[in-house]
Amino acid sequence: MIEMEIKDNSFLRQFEAKVDGNLAKIEYSSQERKVFLTKLVVPEEITQEGFKESFIKAVLNHIQEQNLRVVPTSPHIAGFLRKNRQYKEMLPVGIRI
Repeated sequence: MIEMEIKDNSFLRQFEAKVDGNLAKIEYSSQERKVFLTKLVVPEEITQEGFKESFIKAVLNHIQEQNLRVVPTSPHIAGFLRKNRQYKEMLPVGIRI
């Protein structure tokens, strides 16, 4: 896993990670102890192998530490959760991917 520092920019409602001066972000909205991950934005300049997966893992771990549920509305994040079943318990009851 690539080491990175995740910042929760609550004003812009996005999780951010800076890599070589470039800003990767996952936009979100929150409602009642649930975080809806709506969009993954990774600049083309970030070419590190496995960066997207590491970034998503770091954000999910951050959300998990706060005991919140996650609802992936971004296709890329939903696909990640499909492949990484260890995060399945973070989904709210009744949500299947």
